[in-house]
Amino acid sequence: MNNSKAQKIIKKILDDLEHAGIITNTLVADLKELRPYAVEEKRPVIAKALRLATEHIEEHYTFDIPIPEDDPIEDEEEIVKSEFNADESLMYLINLIKDSENKHNIEEIREYNRALNEYEF
Repeated sequence: MNNSKAQKIIKKILDDLEHAGIITNTLVADLKELRPYAVEEKRPVIAKALRLATEHIEEHYTFDIPIPEDDPIEDEEEIVKSEFNADESLMYLINLIKDSENKHNIEEIREYNRALNEYEF
């Protein structure tokens, strides 16, 4: 995202996550504030990711979506699930959004969108 105000919001989100973890009210407000910049920049994948993440956090009070794996190995799947960290995964997603000009990052954001859409509690 190129807008300087959007970059400031992204930095605030990352700083808050790093220092305090997921604080639902603050995080939801920041994500909602960031989303219009994605819409303005005509970045539908990012706008969708921000909307889905916001809705997920509002409903579950956490970010229960693991970082997408390149090629998960079946035996290691249980290990990956047990080592899952919601704060790190959300920080990873926000960093992808921060550098969304990279086509590989957009693909990973799409994977997050799929996981958020398919999430079952």
